[in-house]
Amino acid sequence: MTQEYLLPEPLSQLPVAEVVPHRDPMILIDTLVEHEPDTLLTQTNITKQSPYFDAGIEAVPNYVGIEYMAQSIAALAGVEAKSRGESIRVGFLLGSRKLKMHLPHYKLGESYQTRVSRLYQEESGLAVFDCQIFHGDTLVAEANVNVFQPQDALAYISESQG
Repeated sequence: MTQEYLLPEPLSQLPVAEVVPHRDPMILIDTLVEHEPDTLLTQTNITKQSPYFDAGIEAVPNYVGIEYMAQSIAALAGVEAKSRGESIRVGFLLGSRKLKMHLPHYKLGESYQTRVSRLYQEESGLAVFDCQIFHGDTLVAEANVNVFQPQDALAYISESQG
């Protein structure tokens, strides 16, 4: 039986590093904003220290948005695991469908919120998420993202290489 873990209120007090299998400097999302069953809202603040920041355009290129989505999915899985008293597991981004970027880049000094909602999940760990990135009330990116989270990532990697 796993121990029940109470998430902090507000959720923003829970460090992102505690719910994603990434480490600085590759943690791209800054804050966990809101959690509901199968859904998480995160925030990313664009600074000169942001990974992938391009000083030439004073922004982060829009293609990095897919990683904001993927890390928000990882954070949702981590929040759910932590609430069940389980360890954080590695997952894999398999691909996306219906990817639309409605802006050329994420601007310096601006904040963007990413909402990920689970549409479907199999026992095997395969899942599909509806992902949206907003700047205020404006939708700036969207996609359906396919991910896979095996029970044992090291065993899965070993099997796929053998």
